[in-house]
Amino acid sequence: MSARRIGKAGWRMAGWLVLGAAAPAPAVTVDEAIRAALDANPDLQAAEARVDAARAMQRQARSAYYPWVDVSANYARSDNPPQAFMMTLNQRQLNMQDPAFNPNQPDDTENLRGSVSVKWRLYDGGRREADNRMARLGAEATEEMLAAARNQLIHEVTRGYHGALQARAFAAVQEEAVASIEESLRAARARFEAGSAVKTDVLNLETQLAQAREDLIRARNGLHLAVAALNTAVGRDLVTEENLEEGAAPPEEKCVAPDPSAAENRPELAAARRMVRIKEQALSKARREYGPVFNAFASSDWDSDVSSDFEQSYTAGVMAELNVFDGRRSRGAVAAARAELEAARAEEAKAVNNLRLDLTQAYLGAKEAHERLEVTRKSLESAREALRITREQYEQGAADVALLLQAQVGVTAMRTRSVAAEYDYVTARSNLDRAMGKLAGR
Repeated sequence: MSARRIGKAGWRMAGWLVLGAAAPAPAVTVDEAIRAALDANPDLQAAEARVDAARAMQRQARSAYYPWVDVSANYARSDNPPQAFMMTLNQRQLNMQDPAFNPNQPDDTENLRGSVSVKWRLYDGGRREADNRMARLGAEATEEMLAAARNQLIHEVTRGYHGALQARAFAAVQEEAVASIEESLRAARARFEAGSAVKTDVLNLETQLAQAREDLIRARNGLHLAVAALNTAVGRDLVTEENLEEGAAPPEEKCVAPDPSAAENRPELAAARRMVRIKEQALSKARREYGPVFNAFASSDWDSDVSSDFEQSYTAGVMAELNVFDGRRSRGAVAAARAELEAARAEEAKAVNNLRLDLTQAYLGAKEAHERLEVTRKSLESAREALRITREQYEQGAADVALLLQAQVGVTAMRTRSVAAEYDYVTARSNLDRAMGKLAGR
């Protein structure tokens, strides 16, 4: 055997080994795509960050119940008479009997001070409690909005996944259409060569084939876009055109009309209701601004002229504050809080109406998709049988090319509508679950 032939055989064997080692990528199911989206979707990550921020604000509100402790230190040098006098006095070194003592012309005086101060609010008429309740309700509202984001995201990924499957099926339909027209063109050319058909039959079918190939290009481009949109919803490049796993057949049973109260399960409504309660607490806090506030305070100071030991002193007391007149600021705050409460109640009523409408639209969409599914399945069977009969008649010379083209177009159209109906029904069922709030807990 020559070296050249050995080389060719070696390259052929290496090629088979490479093809055998390149195992197909594992299929990605819709559930796997949903789990990946729940981990990587930027919108959901932002919603989770807002929940963390709201919880931190809740901890911040609770901190008002605890005393505040401050530690400070400062060094000062001055020949200002009052300040120098007080520095020396705090250091316990003031001697007014010293012949050199002149409070109007003091020497440069240094002072190093360390201080610890404590402040504690004893009573504020319930303002801290209102702040704490608002923070807690705010955290609960953001958690409900996170659930709403999850509910919407799961549906978006489900819709995107089945939209990609639908686009792939559309491309397969167009490939079938191209193959079918090529078969009809083969028969037309055979009849033309036999003298039993005219040239226009061949030309019409060639035109139809060119159009079908153009539609196939569009369908494949639609598949590329659908996969890109799905990966955008997921948050990373997870799905390809090849690793989409075909789902189960659409369920045969019809959708049962949901109870209108099912909209009450939506997290958006729960968030709106918590917002009303937040505004109620804000109004309560604004009204309590007229009440008194009692604070306790204490501090301990250590002063030294740097060259001697520190001398300690302390201050402690209780302070009461009462807002007698503030230019009607508090009255304006109460009026604003009352108006915001009314706005929140109106938003809650609007949310109820919109969610009920959303539920109705989702149910009617699922009901329509199921009815379309039943109709297109029956129509597709009829269109395929009509094409089979017409093609046999054309091959026997009993039908003209116009009927054959019409039958071919009918099959392609009904196949496309059937595919659309199948995936539209699956998507509509997911949308109905979203409208009922069932996806938030997944």
